[in-house]
Amino acid sequence: MKTSKFQLYTEIFQKHNGILRRVEAIKLGVPEYVIYELTKSGELIKEARGLYRLTESEPLSNPDLVQVSLLVPKGVVFLISALYFHQLTTQIPHQVYIALPHGTSYPKVEYPPIKAFFRSTKQYVAGMEEHTIDGVKVRIYNREKTVADCFKYHKQIGKDIALEALKDYMSSASRNVSGLMEYARINRVEKFILPYVETLL
Repeated sequence: MKTSKFQLYTEIFQKHNGILRRVEAIKLGVPEYVIYELTKSGELIKEARGLYRLTESEPLSNPDLVQVSLLVPKGVVFLISALYFHQLTTQIPHQVYIALPHGTSYPKVEYPPIKAFFRSTKQYVAGMEEHTIDGVKVRIYNREKTVADCFKYHKQIGKDIALEALKDYMSSASRNVSGLMEYARINRVEKFILPYVETLL
């Protein structure tokens, strides 16, 4: 009885890869009481505050990035989190680093832990890419922008992490030095990064 009663609402979740923010589900026509009923019956799993996933859907392969992408739509995966995604670091991020445009409020996210940085419009949009993870579009800076960002914020994350990322990047066959230096110019760290790039060429 319950399954047929709520079938229409579970189908709304299915159309969105099995996962939705509470506010989005309500906008799409799922009453708030139904979300709680489906959670109570075990048909929905509360992934994080305000984020629900159908129990029957596949578990998330990268839950932190997917959850933050859904909970903070303007956030772009940044610094160590982006390095880890691009396999340019041995560091395992203990929080999700995101960039936001100036004028945005600091996100209220209980879990996963996040660290947000505010960027100018030019620095925020430069190098932004969309990757599909578990059927969800996640915005992440490209490899060149990520390395340039690590030099920009080397005092916050550690210069050793920035240098490790640059060495890994420069050793890859797909490196794009002119692209890297363009992002370094946007970040105003061109003079800082250039000597290290030159020693690795």
